[in-house]
Amino acid sequence: MVELKKLSLKDGNDIHEMLQTMPADENGFINPCKGKTFEEYKAWLAEQDNFSKGIYMPDWMVVQDIYWLYVDEKPAGMGKLRHSLTEALKKDGGHCGYGIAPAFRGKGHGKTLLKLLAQKAKLLGIGHMLVTIDNHNAASVGVALGCGGVVDKITDTKHYIWIDTSNANQWLKSQYPL
Repeated sequence: MVELKKLSLKDGNDIHEMLQTMPADENGFINPCKGKTFEEYKAWLAEQDNFSKGIYMPDWMVVQDIYWLYVDEKPAGMGKLRHSLTEALKKDGGHCGYGIAPAFRGKGHGKTLLKLLAQKAKLLGIGHMLVTIDNHNAASVGVALGCGGVVDKITDTKHYIWIDTSNANQWLKSQYPL
């Protein structure tokens, strides 16, 4: 069973432990909780909850929701979904970022997480979701293309891939029928 859960102030030790298994910075995905104590993690949850509501955000940020991918009731990954793009995010970051915990990699969960994020983006009125991926991260490029992404451009450092969010529900229903 696969489930996407939005960050909550009640998130506990299972999420904290998963975040400790993920690198702090890997292929451009930042895990700000790597190395944090449980108390620091709980403070980070409160900060992120505020940011998702547009409260106490630094000027350079946009509203962002954080989601946890659960597989068989265990946290398996983290996704960030930004509600809008700044000029800086158009160059580096895009609408979303995602990471899968090492124990869950190579099983298609990245594709599932990205499609679930696309579904959430669609609900926010984002018709096309931008994903920026480091060129050397072939696995993530493959995930984005496997989610119907279309390469807009490739620079010396990044792939810029747009995903049509209108397809997310159809893909998810075919993978996880009710």
